Amino acid sequence: MQITHLTIYPVKSLKGISVDQSVLQEHGLEWDRRWMLVDAQQRFVTQRQLPALATIEVALTDEHLVLSHPNVEPLSVPLAAPEGNLRLVSVWNDHCKALPESEDVSRWLVAALGDQAQGLSLVRFATEFTRAVEEDFLDGGTAHTHFADGYPFLITTTGSLDALNQALVARGQTPIPMNRFRPNIVVESSEAWAEDSWTTLSEQSCAFQLALRKPCKRCKITAIDQHTAAVPAPAEPLKTLIELNTQPTLKGAHFGQNATLLEGSGCTIRVGDRLAAAPRDV
Repeated sequence: MQITHLTIYPVKSLKGISVDQSVLQEHGLEWDRRWMLVDAQQRFVTQRQLPALATIEVALTDEHLVLSHPNVEPLSVPLAAPEGNLRLVSVWNDHCKALPESEDVSRWLVAALGDQAQGLSLVRFATEFTRAVEEDFLDGGTAHTHFADGYPFLITTTGSLDALNQALVARGQTPIPMNRFRPNIVVESSEAWAEDSWTTLSEQSCAFQLALRKPCKRCKITAIDQHTAAVPAPAEPLKTLIELNTQPTLKGAHFGQNATLLEGSGCTIRVGDRLAAAPRDV
């Protein structure tokens, strides 16, 4: 098996950046989910509430995070940490410390997306703060992440997407691309749902090892076209995933595996890396 795609999402719920390589860190790929948007109550805002966020492009230069949208000129946000007082912001039930970015970003968001973006501001994860991953699936270990939903890495496979798309077509639906699931690491696999039977993925020369911790329960973001923000079939692919019943003991639709890093912090992960999977005990 090998890695076919790597994607980082510097700003939670905005467009991702496809990369050929990245640095593995315990909290995720380098720059992944370092920023997020919050409302006036400092609660996280995603495409669940505002699908139009999918239309904002993100880029990284040596010195800036760059946001782009067809309606406005690009906006550059310095990578250097901003000055200001820490805020307490929320991601699901977690409270995290964050630094607010300039109000220029808030004005830019309204210019790009209109009144639906009123009240939004951009915050950056305060790296001196540690956000722990839920302990229930860590086998006694510990892990932490930034502004991801809950885990530092999301892994999907080409075999599972092929199986899902075959099922969608059989139902008269349109196939969907992998970006609907916003993974960090896509692994080439001819077997559908193979990832659900893996405990670890190791780079062939043992440079790094990832532990697959928990099936990823999917939400309505999977129905949003990640280029246009349109929702062509509101019930899909969630309805088909539920009917496929890939996780018989769990409720809801699942696709991919949440993961943590066991070994290799600081190593470089690359598209084309060969991987070996260790199966779960039966």
